[in-house]
Amino acid sequence: MSKLISIQDAASKIKDGDVIMVGGFLGVGCPEKIIDALCESGAKDLTLICNDSGFIDKGPGKLVVNKQFRKIIASHIGTNKETGRQMLAGETEVVLTPQGTLIEQIRCAGFGLGGVLTRTGLGTEVEKGKEKVIVDGEEFLLEKPLRADVAILFANRVDHFGNMNFHGSTRNFNEIMATAADLTIVEAGELVEVGELPPDHVHTPGIFIDYIVDGGHAL
Repeated sequence: MSKLISIQDAASKIKDGDVIMVGGFLGVGCPEKIIDALCESGAKDLTLICNDSGFIDKGPGKLVVNKQFRKIIASHIGTNKETGRQMLAGETEVVLTPQGTLIEQIRCAGFGLGGVLTRTGLGTEVEKGKEKVIVDGEEFLLEKPLRADVAILFANRVDHFGNMNFHGSTRNFNEIMATAADLTIVEAGELVEVGELPPDHVHTPGIFIDYIVDGGHAL
């Protein structure tokens, strides 16, 4: 059975109220065409899990401007002034999470772990409401797994099974997010036949991918 679907069908998989993960780092490695289709779909009350909220005209920032999120969990929002405005105005809940903690929470969800222990955030606003654990006399925060209903990712080359190859820093959050959602969709910069990707070039196996979109924008 083919995993290939249209960009519009990909966007339609995301329903009002869903928790979504979006791959990318400051727009690098973002599934831009799926994001554009999601803007057009009008899905609302979404929760975003992402490294950052992009820019007002790039990456998930387009969805921020469209006011499609009720909550954003990210490591920083400084490149998108609209995210900051919505946060200060009380229009969107923003949870700022240290970057290393954020990716570890996602990894925990993907790898079946109960959480990660970290000292990052102790004594700051980050620790409020969180469980603390003592290990060998040292105090740690327990950061629980983060899982999504849908992850939308980008990879530079993808075969028809969903095996993914990333170029340079496009690998970023995409690889780990592929493991941590109930439904995972990848936008392919270049779609190739099974067998065209040498095994050593497969960074993430297609077993994690439910659907593929042909983005048609190869390097």
